[in-house]
Amino acid sequence: MSPLTLLILATVLYTGYNIFTKISGDHIPSTAATTVSATLVLQFAAFCTSALFAGLLMAKGTNVLGLNPRTYAWATIAGVCIGGAEIAYLYLFGGLGAGGERLGANIVIPFVIGGTIVLTMIVSVFIFHEAFGWPQITGSLLVVTGITFLFLDQRSLAAWFASR
Repeated sequence: MSPLTLLILATVLYTGYNIFTKISGDHIPSTAATTVSATLVLQFAAFCTSALFAGLLMAKGTNVLGLNPRTYAWATIAGVCIGGAEIAYLYLFGGLGAGGERLGANIVIPFVIGGTIVLTMIVSVFIFHEAFGWPQITGSLLVVTGITFLFLDQRSLAAWFASR
């Protein structure tokens, strides 16, 4: 499979993850005290997907356990991060972590994804020593500007444009 095809597939699947997590959060009853059980179900489904893929690879004779301990250690840390992110997402979508207010996908997902882009670009420079030029700086500033616009009150924004 080509890198472009994998990029598109990862984007579509990650979009599905974001949208379906939001839909799950929309169905959290107002009497709920936590969303951890939904997070566990999400993680179990992810585990089953990975296990099925590993099974298919093993059936083709691929050694799926041939990684070194450092790979597994970093994957574990990544798993802790995504597990925590899923808990936060469901709390935000379910209104459990925002003073009872359910936040919309049009706020939460762009903020998280946009923030992820900027933070990852910063980490890529300082930790991975990857190139960072004017296109990346400009892109980061545009993302931050976009995130800022998400939090502007639409009535105030309409009044500002009307006064111009």
